[in-house]
Amino acid sequence: MSRSHTRIATVMEQVQTQIAARAYLPGARLPSVRQQALLSGVSVSTVVEAYERLAAQNVIAARPGAGFFVCGPAAPLALTRQGLDTEREVDPLWISRQALEADPHLLKPGCGWLPSSWMYEEGVRRAMRTASRGESALLTDYASPYGYAEMRQFIARRLAKTGVQAATDQILLTESGTQAIDLICRFLLRPGDCVLVDDPCYFNFHALLRAHPVNVIGVPFTPKGPDLTAFAHLLQTHAPRLYITNSGIHNPTGVSLSPVVTHQLLALAEAAGLIIVEDDIFADFETSPAPRLAAYDGLRNVMQIGSFSKTVSASVRCGYIAARGEWAESLVDLKIATSFGGGQLASALLLGALTGSGYRRHMESVRLRLGVAMQSTLEKLAGLAITPWHTPQAGMFLWCRLPQGVDAAALSRACLKEGVVLAPGNAFSESGSASAFLRFNVSQCNDEHIFTVIKRALATR
Repeated sequence: MSRSHTRIATVMEQVQTQIAARAYLPGARLPSVRQQALLSGVSVSTVVEAYERLAAQNVIAARPGAGFFVCGPAAPLALTRQGLDTEREVDPLWISRQALEADPHLLKPGCGWLPSSWMYEEGVRRAMRTASRGESALLTDYASPYGYAEMRQFIARRLAKTGVQAATDQILLTESGTQAIDLICRFLLRPGDCVLVDDPCYFNFHALLRAHPVNVIGVPFTPKGPDLTAFAHLLQTHAPRLYITNSGIHNPTGVSLSPVVTHQLLALAEAAGLIIVEDDIFADFETSPAPRLAAYDGLRNVMQIGSFSKTVSASVRCGYIAARGEWAESLVDLKIATSFGGGQLASALLLGALTGSGYRRHMESVRLRLGVAMQSTLEKLAGLAITPWHTPQAGMFLWCRLPQGVDAAALSRACLKEGVVLAPGNAFSESGSASAFLRFNVSQCNDEHIFTVIKRALATR
């Protein structure tokens, strides 16, 4: 296959993927051939040929003088591209599936959670015993629409420790942090809206946003946070509706925002009427709390979400949204419409674990163990010429650059054959500019076999 033919096929695949993900709905106008050429990094003639071939297949239609438009009806929602297994190596859903496999023989330095032996099992068991002796309503009834009241009161006090002032009627509970973002997207977004995410960012943000017909654009991320010059340019040129980020222990880079960057970011967002979703799921891993966007903003245009799946239990599911009052009320209505009544047992179990006498000591132990694991992993990676892009002060993640010329997706495929699940960089990158990066979870890197497998795979690159 010639190089030009490959480029044409790539553009065709990009367009078809956007249509399958409903980013382009029936009747939508495609980017002009010049715009698409810039987006794809190819010549205008390549895009013209790709568009003509798609038109010949009745995927799109040409309208003289107006451009190219998507033919209908809408395709069934496809969150992933269907194709060869190798095409899914850098797909967020593929990584999640591999990491969630129950096979005990798989080693998972690319997953996003602590080993089960590091979780707060003792506290959960104690809370289960207490809950089993509680009122029958706790075990059998729906929770209130906002969620278990005692848990919301606890979260309000917890938020106050980072400067976020929220009344209990500004907090609603969800089944998870992911459901929290999904509810917010349903509430705020309309087809064609623009959403900003960090580049790189948590890969499930990409997967979740594919379920909404929106235009997702990555903001280049630096060791100090989002590139504010690029951020301002994107606000001006795309008028985005929403921005999703972490301000404390960013996933995957481990960066925490400074007060200066927080102020500048909020000033740009306020001037543009941008709404921000701040994911605070890693709060309890911090050794020194970073500034919170929700605190500086006062929950006017920032919503904060979180959950406890990374520190207490991923099996007992409970997340939250903190937002200004009228938004919280509307989100509760949407929650009822999409999931009716939530349960309260999971919330009660988590509350018992979080407020018991052992949780503080548990997290002190986890932070110490992560510090040791971070140093150990850095040393092992240095021996493979894999270098950290940034050295975090806390948390479980290392965002690392591979030796020159090594492709993370190819390396991941090779390591998977030997039972090691990695997290290649382009799954985190909207622009596809992180092919030379991997995210490592230091808590999952204690097995020497991981580094033996990586070394062997690197030797064949």
